Amino acid sequence: MLICKAPKPIRAMACKKFPKNPLIYQRLCPCGSTLKPRHAIVRTLHHPSRRAEVLDPKALVLFFPAPQTVTGEDVLELHVHGGKAVVQSVLSAIALAATDDEGKSDPSIVRYAEPGEFTRRAFYNNRLDLTQVEALGDTLSAETEQQRRLAVKGTSAALSRQYESWRQQLLYARGELEALIDFSEDQHFDESPAHLIGSVRDQVLSLQRGVTTVIENASRGELLRNGIDLALVGAPNAGKSSLLNRIVGREAAIVSQEEGTTRDVIEVGLDIGGFYCKFGDVAGLRGKSTASEASISSIEVEGMRRAKERARVADVVIAIIPVEQAVDYVRSGRLQVEINDEVASTLRLCDLEKQSVIYVLNKIDLIGPNEDTVSMQGRLMHKISDKQLPRPSLPVLAVSCMEDQQGSHATKGVHEFLIRLTDLFQDMTAASGGDSAAWESSIGATERQRLLLEQCSSELQNFLDQLDRDDTSHDLDEDNIDIVLAAESLRNAADCLAKITGIGQVANVEEVLGVVFEK
Repeated sequence: MLICKAPKPIRAMACKKFPKNPLIYQRLCPCGSTLKPRHAIVRTLHHPSRRAEVLDPKALVLFFPAPQTVTGEDVLELHVHGGKAVVQSVLSAIALAATDDEGKSDPSIVRYAEPGEFTRRAFYNNRLDLTQVEALGDTLSAETEQQRRLAVKGTSAALSRQYESWRQQLLYARGELEALIDFSEDQHFDESPAHLIGSVRDQVLSLQRGVTTVIENASRGELLRNGIDLALVGAPNAGKSSLLNRIVGREAAIVSQEEGTTRDVIEVGLDIGGFYCKFGDVAGLRGKSTASEASISSIEVEGMRRAKERARVADVVIAIIPVEQAVDYVRSGRLQVEINDEVASTLRLCDLEKQSVIYVLNKIDLIGPNEDTVSMQGRLMHKISDKQLPRPSLPVLAVSCMEDQQGSHATKGVHEFLIRLTDLFQDMTAASGGDSAAWESSIGATERQRLLLEQCSSELQNFLDQLDRDDTSHDLDEDNIDIVLAAESLRNAADCLAKITGIGQVANVEEVLGVVFEK
C-alpha cells in the first residue's frame, strides 16, 4: 500500500485536500479527464516517463475526497489486473511519478505506508476511536464465526459512547467536588456540602456497577477471542483419547488397552459450532494403593501432575467416567460406574466460579438388555453426590466411541455431546447487564480495555474509601473527608476511560497508540 506523505495530522483538524486530479493520477493518466468523486472510471495507466508504454490498459480508478473517507483524507484507489508483473510495474511507476518540479524523486510526496498507518490516520482524523481500531484488528484475525461476531460487535460506537458518557459523568462529579474546595467558604450552595458529596457518591456507586459489568463481559469475550480451554480428565482407559479422536475426526491421540499410554498433555485446537476450542487430553489419573503400583513409572507420575495442573486452569473440565464390568460380571452380568480417588480429588479442586464441569458416561456400548443408559446415568449422579464432587454444568451425557456396523452409538452420543457443549459455550460467553447495544458490545472489550477498566474501578473504590461512610448512613461529615484526594481519584478514573477511547486530554494516551495500531 502506498500513501501520500504529509505532516502528522492532528485530531479534529481539517485535512489538506488534493487538487481535483491528484498528482499521481495526472502522471499515470496524462490524457484522463477530471475525476468525479466516488465514481468508478476505467483508465489506461501509462509509464510516467515513457508515455507510450502501457502498464495496464483497463484499470479501475476511484477518487474519494476528504473528509468522508476511511482515513478522513483524500484517497485515490487504483484497481489493476492482479498479475504480479502488472502490480509491480504500477507500484514502481507510482514511485517514479512522485517527483518534484525538477524531475527528481521526492519521497515526501509518496511512500509505502507504515504498519497500521491508514488506521492511525483514521484515528487522528476522528474516523475511528481506539475501541473501533482494536475491533478492526479482531476482525482481521478472526478465524471462527463467533470470533467474527465478537469483532463486529466491537466496531459499533455503542461501547465508545458508554465510556465517554462515564468519563463526562466523572468530570461533572469532580467539578462539583472542586467547587466545594474553591468556593465553599465564600459561596452559598443550594445543597449542603454533605448532601452534595452524598449525591456524588451515589453517582459513583452506580457508575462502578456498570464498569464491573463490562469487566465481567470482557472476560467472557476473551473466551471467544483466545479460545475456550477444555481438559479431558479420567482414569486410565476411560476413553479420553478415543473421545478426542472422535471429536477431532482423526487420530490425534494414541489409543491402547495398556494403562498410562498418554503421558503428556496433548493439545488440539478446533472449531466447534463457531467457537474456537483448545482440547487437552491428559494422562489417566490413578492411585498407588493397588496391585498396579509397580507399573506406575516416574514419567507417568509427572504426567498425572501435569494433568491436574491442566484441569486447574481449564475453562471447562470434562470428566470421562466409563461403564465397567463388575467383578462378578461373568456370573451376574452386572455393570458399574466408579470414580477413583485421584479423579475425585482433581475434580474437587475445580473453581465453579470460574470453571464448568461436565460428566460424560463413556462406553455405553457395553450396556446390555438387562441395563439401560438412563439408570447408569442415575448411578453416576449418585456417585457424584456421594463423593461430594462439583455439581455438573450440564446433565450427564452418554457416549460411545466404539464404532459398530451401523455407527449408531458413536454418531448419536458424540453428536449430542457436541450440541450440548455448544449450548454451554453460548451461556459462558453471553453478555450480562441488559439488552442495550452498549452491554451487547461490551462482550467485545479487549484485554487492554479490561485492564484499564479494572484500574478505573480501583480508583472509584479509592474515592468511596475516602468518604469513609457506612453504606446505610446518609449523614456525611465533610470535615472528616479529604475532598482533594477524593477529587484526584475521580480524575484518575476519568483518565483511565480516556486511555480506552483515546478521547479527552490525558498526558500519556500516546503511549498506547503504537501498540494498538501495529496490531
